[in-house]
Amino acid sequence: MNNDRLSPSAPTRINLYAGIHKALRAFMTDTLTKLGSTDGDDDAHVEASLSQLRTLVELMHSHVKHENDFMHPALERVQPGSASRIATEHVQHLADLAALAARADAVEAARGPDRAARLQDLYYAFSIFVAENLEHMHYEETAHNAVLWAHYTDAELADIHQALVATIGPQEMSLVLSWMLPSTTPQERLGMLSEMREQAPPPVFDAVLGLARSRLAPTDWTKLARGLGVPAAPQVWPEYVPVA
Repeated sequence: MNNDRLSPSAPTRINLYAGIHKALRAFMTDTLTKLGSTDGDDDAHVEASLSQLRTLVELMHSHVKHENDFMHPALERVQPGSASRIATEHVQHLADLAALAARADAVEAARGPDRAARLQDLYYAFSIFVAENLEHMHYEETAHNAVLWAHYTDAELADIHQALVATIGPQEMSLVLSWMLPSTTPQERLGMLSEMREQAPPPVFDAVLGLARSRLAPTDWTKLARGLGVPAAPQVWPEYVPVA
């Protein structure tokens, strides 16, 4: 059997949380590792770590808004109160994100031993934020999906997903895909891009292939290219640069 040849996974219920949560888990844990290894005496290293954290903070703000605007109304329509726990946690998450941004500013302004202390403070605070979000996302993927699957067809869930995706700008979509593509299974990745090829204009799909090639390990890229039936040669797919 050729393990490089894939087909999309067998149909299952649509999981609106799966892809984005895998992307956020990867982004959060990578950022946590970077903060924990940042050299406080190296201005460029500090700036790179803080820049990634700030980008994540912005994405988390957007993610909370997407869930508040699309997922929670869908839940509340069919089971009132089913979104209340997570809605309350979202309020706390926004406060935590503001506190993390303030800590990042404090690190940037500090020098010498004070910077190292503030970096440690930021690292600990962000560690707790990641831990709480991992539990938070697990609840959404279990309790929330149970409600959604009990009351909505896959076609209806797909409509919710399309409405949400339509509100995402190209810069945010590029960022999400850069973390989602290497975080999903080969089967999930192939299914996602197979669907995208049917719906997106060819130049957009080609651009996403360029992003995939730049973000995936060589073996994963080869599996994806073969599954899609496209050339795997590096020169075929340019680097993905989204239109502003």
